[in-house]
Amino acid sequence: MTAYSSLVSFIFISFLFSSFSISIAIVPANETFHYVNEGELRLGSDYLTFVSEYAPTYRPLPAFTFPFQLCFYNTTPNAYTLALRMGAVRTQTVLPWVWEANRGKPVRENATFSLGSDGNLILAEANGQIVWQTNTANKGVVGFAILSDGNMVLRDSKGNFVWQSFDSPTDTLLIGQSLRVKGGPYKLVSRESETNNVDGVYSFVIEPKRLALLYTYRANVRGGATWSLLNTLFDKRENDNGMIFEDECQLPNRCGKFGLCEDSQCVGCPTPNGVFAWSKDCDTKPPGCNASGFKYYELKGVNHFTIKYTGGNGPMKRSDCESKCTKDCKCMGYFYHTDRSRCWIAYELKTLSRVANSTHYAYIKTPIS
Repeated sequence: MTAYSSLVSFIFISFLFSSFSISIAIVPANETFHYVNEGELRLGSDYLTFVSEYAPTYRPLPAFTFPFQLCFYNTTPNAYTLALRMGAVRTQTVLPWVWEANRGKPVRENATFSLGSDGNLILAEANGQIVWQTNTANKGVVGFAILSDGNMVLRDSKGNFVWQSFDSPTDTLLIGQSLRVKGGPYKLVSRESETNNVDGVYSFVIEPKRLALLYTYRANVRGGATWSLLNTLFDKRENDNGMIFEDECQLPNRCGKFGLCEDSQCVGCPTPNGVFAWSKDCDTKPPGCNASGFKYYELKGVNHFTIKYTGGNGPMKRSDCESKCTKDCKCMGYFYHTDRSRCWIAYELKTLSRVANSTHYAYIKTPIS
């Protein structure tokens, strides 16, 4: 072998070795842990102070960042769930479980929850059988943490998240957590009952053009599961040509800061002087807080995007609805249905939907020039 080829081989082997060393970064000993599900059980039903959701017995683990704590809990004997609980006794009467590792796969006494030097976070039975894991062995993990927002993370030496619990929600979204169409997570699944911790019949799912609430039939005559669509955020509608489409008028930002929407299209820009052609510049002027400095103008046959999901206030008179908005400095306008005498106060306007029902009105605040 020539000196040149030997040098090339040495450089190549050195490169492979350095890359290999980086990929198998070892978790420092002070960052590893091994918790065992054993010892005294606490009651989650001390009604003089607080109640843990589902009133279980539980064992808190040292992993804690106020107001979040990891625990083993059970609602049936010797069937434990590793879960994250939120809340402080002094501020809440019911402390909810906001994330679970092993729903539907309970562990027993002496189960373990551990982070080894290879960086894999593991929940296992006492005999070593793995029930749940993060699959992060030899991926550069150097530590575990529960953040102040409730996100549990495994981080690398640069502070990047190799794994995070926010990517695998159970039935709860915390502030800062989200569902995503691409890459997930894309759904929340209900719990079957207070005592039976398996997936329930309801799923809240985000899809490319809608948010949907689904209901499962546990089993049909052929032994399979079917789904029933209970509700969607964006209605399916039929146009004049018989085509079915999702109504994007329910998207708050579909028509910018203040636009009128019909059949998923931005069709107008409401103003005190009438509805003009829509443009991206459609907007309202700040009305101010002084009641003598603004007035209302009327729009007929329109709804606010929140009306589909809230019942409004009432029955009440329109004058009372207006008075409520007038006294509220943050109110940008109000919506009133004369057929049911219902009132909605709007703190932001954004997209309004044109509807055929002539009993639906909007009254928008505008400064008196």
